[in-house]
Amino acid sequence: MTIREINHQDNIQIALIIRDVITEMKAPKTGTAFSDPELNFLSDSFSGSRSKYFIIEDNGKILGGAGINPLSHFNYSVCELQKMYFLNNARGKGWGEMIIDKCLCHAKENDFNSCYIETMSFMKAAQKLYLKKGFKYIAKPIGKTGHVNCDTWMIKHFK
Repeated sequence: MTIREINHQDNIQIALIIRDVITEMKAPKTGTAFSDPELNFLSDSFSGSRSKYFIIEDNGKILGGAGINPLSHFNYSVCELQKMYFLNNARGKGWGEMIIDKCLCHAKENDFNSCYIETMSFMKAAQKLYLKKGFKYIAKPIGKTGHVNCDTWMIKHFK
């Protein structure tokens, strides 16, 4: 298993994984990452100086990923953990924790003071991991992500 940065050749495969997982979980297709216009071009979306998207790969097969981007329409010091999705056979192996650690390390190295995440209330396993990594629930969304169907919001403060 390898964790590496996304490249252009990964775009379509990770977009398919994200859409497959959202469909598998019976999450809405609108107002979630499923319908994000940049989903087919994640390597471009995470090409900014403070952005990074990591892929988990096993024997040449992409199993999932997650990334850090500045939170849209919000304070410069807040980033967002985005598009964290894994195929079913990649879950429960500790890889999610490993990729979150890489994302949070990148966030700290790039002078973010806080990391925000949006999820859905029924995604309990993901929330359990976020809580373990120090995220706390907040009452309402911040920034403008376009994910109006996400109903659970969390934040982790570094300082």
